[in-house]
Amino acid sequence: AVAQQLTRAGHTVVVYERADNIGGLLRYGIPNFKLEKSVLDRRIKQMRMEGTTFKPSTNIGTDLTGEQLLDRFDAVVLAMGSTRPRELEIPGRELTGIHQAMEYLTQATKALDGPVDDQIVATGKDVIVIGGGDTGADCLGTALRQGAKSVTSLEIMPMPPEARPAGQPWPTYPMIYRVSSAHEEGGERLYSVSTSEFLGTAGHVSELVLNQVEFVGGAIQTVPDTERRLPAQLVLLAMGFLGPEATGVIDELGIALDARGNIARDESYATNVPGVFACGDCGRGQSLIVWAIAEGRSCANGVDAFLSGTSKLPRPVSPSRRPIMV
Repeated sequence: AVAQQLTRAGHTVVVYERADNIGGLLRYGIPNFKLEKSVLDRRIKQMRMEGTTFKPSTNIGTDLTGEQLLDRFDAVVLAMGSTRPRELEIPGRELTGIHQAMEYLTQATKALDGPVDDQIVATGKDVIVIGGGDTGADCLGTALRQGAKSVTSLEIMPMPPEARPAGQPWPTYPMIYRVSSAHEEGGERLYSVSTSEFLGTAGHVSELVLNQVEFVGGAIQTVPDTERRLPAQLVLLAMGFLGPEATGVIDELGIALDARGNIARDESYATNVPGVFACGDCGRGQSLIVWAIAEGRSCANGVDAFLSGTSKLPRPVSPSRRPIMV
C-alpha cells in the first residue's frame, strides 16, 4: 500500500521481501478460501506496470544490511509485520506434532503450487487449535479441507454474548459471539478452557489436558474438578503475536520500540532514526488487512512530505487514533 502510493507520487520505489513471493500474510498467511491469490497477483501486476520494483527472497539484515539500505535509498519504510508468535510453555511442549499456526498455514498455501517437504497435514487426525481468533479460524478451515478426523478450537476467554452489550454502543466494535465461514463448516468451539499439559506416545503428541477456568478479580483461576483430556495428533498454536522480530534491521539501525514491543513512531509514521518509517502490524500490533492498507497509505504521506517538503497524498489515519467507521 505504501509502495503504490509513493510510486504514483513519482518516487522510485523498491519492495524487499524475504519470502519467495510478494504479498506477506496475504500471500502465505491467509488461506485461499478467504483470499484467492489471483486477487493479490492482479494487484502486484498492476503495481509492476506502474513502476514499483519487487525483490523477493531478500532477507534484510542478512542479504542486505540496514546501513546498506540507508546508503542506497533516501527513505526506508519498515512494513515487516508482527511475526513473533506467543508460546505456550507447559509440560509436553517438546513433543512433535505441536506447531505454530503460521508454520502450518504457510505450508498449506505453498502446497497449492506443488509438493512441500515434510508438510504438516491434518488428514485423518484429531486437531486441536488453541486460540479463537481469525488465525484459529483459518487453521480450522484448512484442517477441515485437509480431511481432519475432528477439529476443536480452544479459547481461554468466556463465550461472548450474542447481542451487543449496553456498554459498547455503536460505532464501537462490540465483543459479541461471531461465527466465521470456517466455523459454519464444522468443528467444535470450547470457551473458558486452559491447556495445562500435552501428553504423548513415542515422542508424539496424543492428548492434551485441559481445565475450565474463570476470571476472578481480573485473574484467571482454574475451576476445581474440571480436568479432562482430549485426543490430539496435531496441535496448532494460534494465540496471537508479540511484535516484530527485533533481530536484523531493527537491531542494526537502533530502532526504538514502544512498551508493547512494537516499533515506536510519531504522527508521520517516522521512527527515531531519520529517514526510517514504520507502518502496519510492526508498529500497530497484529491487526486486520484494512488497517495495514490504511496505515500504508498514511505512511506514504509522511514519507512523501519528508522527501519533498510537502505531500498531496491522502492521510486516512494517524498512528495514535482510530477513525470512526461509517
